[in-house]
Amino acid sequence: MRAIVVDQQNGKAEGKLTEIAEEDLPPHEVLVEVAYSSLNYKDGLSITGKGKIARKFPMVAGCDLAGTVLESQSPEWKPGDRVVVNGWGLSETHWGGFSERVRLKPEWLLKLPTGIDLKQAMAIGTAGYTSMLCVMALEQAGVVPGEREVIVTGAAGGVGSVAVAILANLGYRVIASTGRSSAHEYLRELGASGFVDRAELAEKGAPLQKERWAGGVDAVGGQTLATILSQTAYGGAVAACGLAGGNDLPGSVFPFILRNVTLLGVDSVMTPRAKREIAWQRLGRALPMDKLDRMISVVPLSAVPALASDIVAGKTRGRVVVDVAAKQA
Repeated sequence: MRAIVVDQQNGKAEGKLTEIAEEDLPPHEVLVEVAYSSLNYKDGLSITGKGKIARKFPMVAGCDLAGTVLESQSPEWKPGDRVVVNGWGLSETHWGGFSERVRLKPEWLLKLPTGIDLKQAMAIGTAGYTSMLCVMALEQAGVVPGEREVIVTGAAGGVGSVAVAILANLGYRVIASTGRSSAHEYLRELGASGFVDRAELAEKGAPLQKERWAGGVDAVGGQTLATILSQTAYGGAVAACGLAGGNDLPGSVFPFILRNVTLLGVDSVMTPRAKREIAWQRLGRALPMDKLDRMISVVPLSAVPALASDIVAGKTRGRVVVDVAAKQA
């Protein structure tokens, strides 16, 4: 069967489409036939070797998947069950979703939510599921629709696109930050009401700036996150889930101690199962499926290695769904 396998070549990690045998799969209890996966920024880092994602080699890439149970040694799952899996170390310490079949631990699987099919589940994927976790974190911090706007950085990417659509659908006034003016119409269709150029947020400014944002979803990190925090209004909150712009935070404590701003760290990999189930159920209600359709492109497994470089370079838009069963590019 075909899989995207990351291995080391001359000390550098690189992912390629290759053939593996079913007996090579890890000895976990549930065998799943993968219908779809998705290409996330993290997958791009892994396949290109530009990020140290895989902790051991060889490693099947792909941090998520949706498919159907073929065999199960667990009483919790039976053949024919349709499931979705995100995180749990897939593509890092455990073989991931860029494979026609995978063996998984039963506690990693979630039942496919009602109203979402396998393709839609990976149109949402890890990026969309992470977006929902960010929105839930903002809600829990008291950020509600109102006079002030919320900002979404990296808005044309996977996390950003879904975050814009969800927040707009929930009644927030969403400002999208992107460096691509060509993406403005696309983001308007998802619900963005205005735009901020990413270069503006990437410039170092005063540690405490004019209050603007009720909150935000940040997938960029670095100076961008520091700038957003400095512009967040009293009592606001920012959910941070990415580091496309860097893993440092060159800001100050002023927003936290003078404006009572909250920085919310959001991890999707090891989120407890109960919270995952809530997030996926919320996605079925809060994310308009017509908007989801506008943000996806579907590619075969064979196209993934080339697209990995594009997603790292910020050249992809929205969500890239990987049709694992498709044979040709």
